[in-house]
Amino acid sequence: MLTTAHPATIVAPTPPSAPRLVLAPIRAGQAVLDGGWWPRSWDPVAELPGLVLALSARYGTIRQLMLNSATWDSRFTRLAVGDGVVRIGWYASVDPAVLIATTYGGDQVDVLVVAPRTAAAAARTAMTVAADPANLRRAQAILAAMPAAPAPDPAAGADEQPVWDNEGGRTVESGRRRPPTNNLFLTS
Repeated sequence: MLTTAHPATIVAPTPPSAPRLVLAPIRAGQAVLDGGWWPRSWDPVAELPGLVLALSARYGTIRQLMLNSATWDSRFTRLAVGDGVVRIGWYASVDPAVLIATTYGGDQVDVLVVAPRTAAAAARTAMTVAADPANLRRAQAILAAMPAAPAPDPAAGADEQPVWDNEGGRTVESGRRRPPTNNLFLTS
């Protein structure tokens, strides 16, 4: 059950979990991504607080997140995290495999999002590639090169719908996904 501090501000009912996250050791000017994240589910209330705390500790306080509107299980515009509130923007034009975070200092952090039901080895590989400062591949190219495809979601079936990635190309992304059973934690 969600609780709200203000009609538009969501407060997670449980403490944030440590995200499965790999971040680049340094920020390289030519790098396309700053790291990779493997959420356990597509529930933004459960997944985003831990990620925001980890990104804030590394890059400075996160003020806004931009996510794909068709990928996640629910949408809201404000999320209470720690002592602050993060604005959440939902866009059909944002690549489903990317989360864009903006700090109060104006820095943009682009993170690969690996689907929750992805096999552990493939997820680790994708996150490691995304966190490599020498990586010049975009999110969809990294995911396409993964050693194993995400586990199929029987509930997705006919819910497949086309979405546009942030480079103008077209991808097909399944509808809702369910939580994985693997509890591997990766941190930078």
